[in-house]
Amino acid sequence: MKHFHYIFTGSGLAALMTVYEMVQSGKFEGKTILLLDENSKKQNDRTWCFWDKKETFDSLVSKKWKAAWFKNEHFEKQLALHPYQYKMVKGLDFYTMVFDLLSNQKNIHFAHQKVIDFQELGHHCVVKTEMESYSCNQIFNSIFNPETIKNQTKYPFLYQHFLGWFIKSEEAVFNPDCVTFMDFSVEQKGNTRFMYVLPTSETEALLEYTLFSKDLLAKAEYETEIKNYIDKLGITNYELVEKEQGNIPMTCYPFWKHNSENIIHIGSAGGWTKASTGYTFRNTVKKSKALIQFLSKENDFRKFHKKDKFWFYDLLLLDILNKKNELGSSIFSAMFEKGNTAIIFQFLDEETSFLEDLQVIWKCPKGLFVRAFFKRFFDF
Repeated sequence: MKHFHYIFTGSGLAALMTVYEMVQSGKFEGKTILLLDENSKKQNDRTWCFWDKKETFDSLVSKKWKAAWFKNEHFEKQLALHPYQYKMVKGLDFYTMVFDLLSNQKNIHFAHQKVIDFQELGHHCVVKTEMESYSCNQIFNSIFNPETIKNQTKYPFLYQHFLGWFIKSEEAVFNPDCVTFMDFSVEQKGNTRFMYVLPTSETEALLEYTLFSKDLLAKAEYETEIKNYIDKLGITNYELVEKEQGNIPMTCYPFWKHNSENIIHIGSAGGWTKASTGYTFRNTVKKSKALIQFLSKENDFRKFHKKDKFWFYDLLLLDILNKKNELGSSIFSAMFEKGNTAIIFQFLDEETSFLEDLQVIWKCPKGLFVRAFFKRFFDF
């Protein structure tokens, strides 16, 4: 049985970002590392977007926007994003960058194998794949098992689920300088539903039909809504270039309680997704940096967790959307119609003071959050 210091079960965004940070730190050159995943990461299987006021992975950013539309059935508002920019990174560009870096690291290995089990046995761990078994000192697991959350009722669980089409239109209908952040003018059908449009030229854009809800849709329903939206934009002739589809867990479930001394859950399996929005890339950058800093001082993964005011804010929103999913449009509309976009982004990045928190929170429907607060307060 081959032995490694660290094994990553799964090699998605969280695993690759964490290994990237390990290499960048220069502190793990003497540690053997194995990444296990049945997917070789050779295709552009997803697109990540994030707002940023620094130069985070700018070499990978394929498009930036300085303005964004927010729309619903009653109003539309162009948001000035300064000092932020909205940025897009293609999955394949990120995978290529990381694997090019890892290929020069003699201590890091990759195996195209499906993980079927892993466990901690005393002071070491064992990982089983469909082909063989490995031992290691510690495991970073990013394989998400939704049944963990579905079998409990204390913490609500929604999905951000979407299907996207990248199209080339014969008509010049897009503004390449302005992203459509959320367009709630689409029929809500008892859910939180919106269109998300990332234009890369006057004739090219990624259009995603997105929901925050408990249940996924049949593929045909997403595609029907995208077609309807394309018609609404006045597009009559277009080429469908690429598709993407995904679902991201939105929950405040305390994943860290499943960490052991030598096994840590990362990515979606560790609650690294921003629970109230489903945004993943920026959160993963911050979490992976924090994890590598933690490893320079600590060795017990049970100590790596944080539950703060932002965790509680997210929990209140999910409590509301879990019971009254149709209210998402009114909540986000109230926030963005009169709110300061820069402070909202700072708030969603969990970087605001309490007074700044209130500037955002009090724009939202107060009664909903007050009732959710007292119900949750007495639950605790």
